[in-house]
Amino acid sequence: MTFYTLTGQIQNKIFDFVLCLQQNCSSFIGKDRVFNTPLCEQGIVGFGIGVAVAGATAIAEIQFADYIFPAFDQIVNEAAKYRYRSGDLFNCGSLTIRAPWGCVGHGALYHSQSPEAFFAHCPGIKVVIPRSPLQAKGLLLSCIEDKNPCIFFEPKILYRAAVEQVPVEPYNIPLSQAEVLQQGSDVTMVAWGTQVHVIKEVAAMAQEKLGVSCEVIDLRTILPWDTETVCKSVVKTGRLLISHEAPLTGGFASEISSTVQEECFLNLEAPISRVCGYDTPFPHIFEPFYIPDKWKCYDALRKMINY
Repeated sequence: MTFYTLTGQIQNKIFDFVLCLQQNCSSFIGKDRVFNTPLCEQGIVGFGIGVAVAGATAIAEIQFADYIFPAFDQIVNEAAKYRYRSGDLFNCGSLTIRAPWGCVGHGALYHSQSPEAFFAHCPGIKVVIPRSPLQAKGLLLSCIEDKNPCIFFEPKILYRAAVEQVPVEPYNIPLSQAEVLQQGSDVTMVAWGTQVHVIKEVAAMAQEKLGVSCEVIDLRTILPWDTETVCKSVVKTGRLLISHEAPLTGGFASEISSTVQEECFLNLEAPISRVCGYDTPFPHIFEPFYIPDKWKCYDALRKMINY
């Protein structure tokens, strides 16, 4: 019999998690399936792996993505490799790890990080980042039902900023399928999570000020990512801009850039542009200067057009 287990650090009827995402969850799901754990990320994930291997569906919550690193060994060396090392005799594919992710306006260095690229280097897991409440529900349900362990990063700034009508009934959004949010002919723009909203605004600015038609793509799944949709778009537009909050060096934009360079080299009209965070710890008072805002993206787009 499959049941759902939600593990996290702080949970009770008065204050459910730091960001109040599961208020009174235990009261309507049951205390035998929703319960406290010690303040130990490797323990939370390790327990989730054990629950999943035993045949249950486990949902482990890390309070902030910044604190997922103590669980890195459990995710990379245990969860991701369990099926492979046992010759598919055992697996923890029913494990989903949730974590608030990205900058929030005042989080500073320990509550603002975007660590998706660390896990994108690890075969055996899937990494998913939604852009909105509607997307979050469909993608999260797909992660829970997927037969591979998944990491589900949730843009924390959208917890308070995003308003959207979400169906009550269950629905799924396929993993590893990027979504073209806006058709265009001059520039392809790719992002995920919060940054999708930034590049949508840049696309509108480019159309209004430069007469440039931008194709906007939400990658949604980081690993394994949808190379076909992105490359098909770049073949059409001849230009690519990728933007994410994580630091530039080693960020997932590098992987997208190298793949597109290999697959679409003869179609490119300008060098691929990456607009990302700086190679520094995430600052506090200087956050507005650190993040790849619409003006940085717009400036990079203008340079591509004039190349």
